[in-house]
Amino acid sequence: MSLIWLILLLSEKPKRSALNQLTRTLLRRYDCGVRPVQNWTSTTTIYIDLILQSVLAVDGKTQSITTSIWYRQIWRDEFLVWDPEEFDGINEISLSSDAIWIPDVIVSEFVDEGKSTPIPYVYVNSSGSVKNYRPVQVVLACSLEMYAFPFDKQNCSLTFRSWLHSVKEIDLALWRSAEAVANDKREFMNDGEWELLSIPSHYLQIRQDDTDYAQIQFNVLIRRRPLLYVVGLLIPSIFLMLVDVTSFYLPLNSGTRIVFKISILLGYTVFRVNLTDELPATAVRTPLIGVFFAVSMALLMLSLTKSILVVKLLHHSEQEVRQMSVSACLLDKYGSATHGFTASALTSTKTLDHIDSSGDYELEASLDEDLLSLNEIQDAPSGLDWLLQELVSLRTALSQDDSESSVQADWLALCSKLDRCLFRLYLLVLAVYAGTLLLLWASWSSA
Repeated sequence: MSLIWLILLLSEKPKRSALNQLTRTLLRRYDCGVRPVQNWTSTTTIYIDLILQSVLAVDGKTQSITTSIWYRQIWRDEFLVWDPEEFDGINEISLSSDAIWIPDVIVSEFVDEGKSTPIPYVYVNSSGSVKNYRPVQVVLACSLEMYAFPFDKQNCSLTFRSWLHSVKEIDLALWRSAEAVANDKREFMNDGEWELLSIPSHYLQIRQDDTDYAQIQFNVLIRRRPLLYVVGLLIPSIFLMLVDVTSFYLPLNSGTRIVFKISILLGYTVFRVNLTDELPATAVRTPLIGVFFAVSMALLMLSLTKSILVVKLLHHSEQEVRQMSVSACLLDKYGSATHGFTASALTSTKTLDHIDSSGDYELEASLDEDLLSLNEIQDAPSGLDWLLQELVSLRTALSQDDSESSVQADWLALCSKLDRCLFRLYLLVLAVYAGTLLLLWASWSSA
């Protein structure tokens, strides 16, 4: 008898749990490819909620922003309804997201999907409400404005909409109020470079191909924290500009001024290389601080060129400076032609003197040589003769002491006026730059 009882116990199948029975009952005849409504004219409303966790990267060159968000979708599935009393009071279960219908809601600005933890389940309660919660890391296309760097503010949007279904089939709505979404900063990592201002949202409908589509747009308003760049870039740039301004107090005709400005130019170059690594790469507009450094280097090069010209004019009478002049270089290059002309003329003179003491035979031979040399002179290009004559006359004029002193005095007076104009222009650029930074700081602080 005990043996028969043991066989009966072993042959009896274990009773399925209430959760297993509920899942099998719900999915037995479920079709995940059909919109879950009993009446096909009914509209399925998808409630959307968004929580911003962090801003991971802002790329001005590709005009994109990488964010980490919590994205929630809530809708009602009329095919996933049950009575909790029939299944041991089970009010909510988790189902595989691949086994049920999921709305085709996308982000219009979506560029690439980053690393995110996959969540393969959704929660369903007894009334048919489906909750799909997912952490998402996305790369979004965003029109970035870097001109006010590092006091820049960005406005990037996330637009949720159905890809295929019109508003008659799928409508969108906010799960929370717009004010609650805009002021929710609890989950945002507020210790990074970017500060979250607000996330305003609004609902709208767009018309495409004679069909209306519903969409909800979230505008992520963020601003950069500029303290690191103010200490590391803006203040040193102003100090470097002030040092450049003090160089105007050095004597105009002093070589020390040239050495000082060259040292400042090297400092500008090193600082510009470091600045390139810090500035955001953008293909649209150059940041204001980059424009300022380009203008400052242009003014520095102009001032340095003027100082070199002044020193050159003041020391033009020295032999070493004369040898480095343009006219001397040209005369050294083309002087062989004039040397040939002079040697030919001397040969002709000596030949004529020899004719007076010798006979007619030597006269005819010397005349042939002189005619040959004259033909060579006539074959020389006339443009080169004109250039050499002008250079020789210029060199002769510069060799005269009185006229040279007068020219130097005139040039020195002209360069002094130019130096004063450059000094005022330096101060104007510095004042405009400092005033612009103060205005940008005030605009940043008022947000």
